[in-house]
Amino acid sequence: MTTKVALVTGASRGAGRGIARGFGELGYTVYVTGRTISPGDAKGWDGTVLPGTVAETAAEVTAAGGKGIAVMCDHADDAQVAALFEQIEREQGRLDVLVNNATYIHHQLIEKAPFWEKELDAVKILDVGLRSAYVASWHAARMMVKQGSGVIAFGSSFGGSCYMHGPAYGAQKAGVDKFAHDMEHDLRGTGVIAISIWMGPLVTERSLIAQKTNPEQYEGFIDAAENPEFTAHIIDAIAKAPNRDELSGQTLIGAEIAKDLGVTDRGREKPSYREMLGSPRPKNAAAVY
Repeated sequence: MTTKVALVTGASRGAGRGIARGFGELGYTVYVTGRTISPGDAKGWDGTVLPGTVAETAAEVTAAGGKGIAVMCDHADDAQVAALFEQIEREQGRLDVLVNNATYIHHQLIEKAPFWEKELDAVKILDVGLRSAYVASWHAARMMVKQGSGVIAFGSSFGGSCYMHGPAYGAQKAGVDKFAHDMEHDLRGTGVIAISIWMGPLVTERSLIAQKTNPEQYEGFIDAAENPEFTAHIIDAIAKAPNRDELSGQTLIGAEIAKDLGVTDRGREKPSYREMLGSPRPKNAAAVY
């Protein structure tokens, strides 16, 4: 049996770290990218240093049952991204799953303030988060179409529909949802699918700090929150699903598609926030060239 190969971008910590671990639990070889090679490069909402490096995540993937490979990569640098895919091609000869997770997180992201009162740098999420996802998907598609199979996945959220953390964050989430929609049109018939996953609240280093920083806003958070490994298990199930082609191009609420496919989060079903936060846009069959 051929070992599946995944690439999870932005996996030093947070959602990416957990998603990479989740693929490790399933026996994947996982390439883990990020900029952090020593602790101290990133800080939480309260100013404390966040843990996590690409090497640590790779080690956790291996400990979980897979094979973790750490690659220092700044996804704002196209040359570094090109070199990353060349390395995967050279070392593995294939890529089965790309998870576009790398996202610029501005220190004012969860502040309750209008966008013009936040620093202009908040817009960098459209560079690393939106543009970077396109670049990685471009490289992945060239590998996957050639091999006749693969999954290009985008980590998204209900912020693609409702107001969440301001317009830059919302535009990035809506943008990757549209990437999945439009890439499916081009990928149709190749064996490669594209999906966007709306994750619920996640248990991550930053979210645990946010819970302490804003206890009223995040009351009851941990009990309902998803473990990010859950998303990896969902993507793997979609890749194997008999209706995978039908799912391609869709923005999927993780908790809902997990229930359809029989995937649980450590034995528990997780709630969908559709009624509270909105619904993904349906696929549109129209195509204009």
